[in-house]
Amino acid sequence: MRTKQNSTSESQRIKEEVANQERITQIEEFINEVLKEDLRQLEKCIGQFNEEIMEYVQLKNTLQTFETHMPEGYKTQVNIGSNIFIQARVRKMDSLLVNVGKDVYLEMSIPEAERFSDTRVKILTKQSDVLREESIKKRTQIKMALIAISERSKLIGGTESTD
Repeated sequence: MRTKQNSTSESQRIKEEVANQERITQIEEFINEVLKEDLRQLEKCIGQFNEEIMEYVQLKNTLQTFETHMPEGYKTQVNIGSNIFIQARVRKMDSLLVNVGKDVYLEMSIPEAERFSDTRVKILTKQSDVLREESIKKRTQIKMALIAISERSKLIGGTESTD
């Protein structure tokens, strides 16, 4: 009778270990296939926002340079096609064309373009901050899942060490 009880409890323990191991495998797959992929996509989007922010900061710096150091214009080279360049001189800088998105250009004065740049940086920074918060949440979910795996592993290890 005692042997039958021991074999029943032993088989129950083995079933629990198998169930725990299956659950650990499911959690690991969830981490690798869902959470880490979501985190990778978020990081990619944050990187794109940061690149765009840097472009607008660079635009503003360039505009400030034009305004302070080149009030009479500047000399440049212009690509006229097939990597053939000609020298050009820009004398009048009271307005310029600014890409406002989707390859739509608007004519703006330098102060208007600077204000536009500042506004775009603020908007993009807020959007990037939202994505950073989501990234933090995903990282927390990954940590919690790893803790769950650790606890399940302790359960498996704990049942083996008590016998």
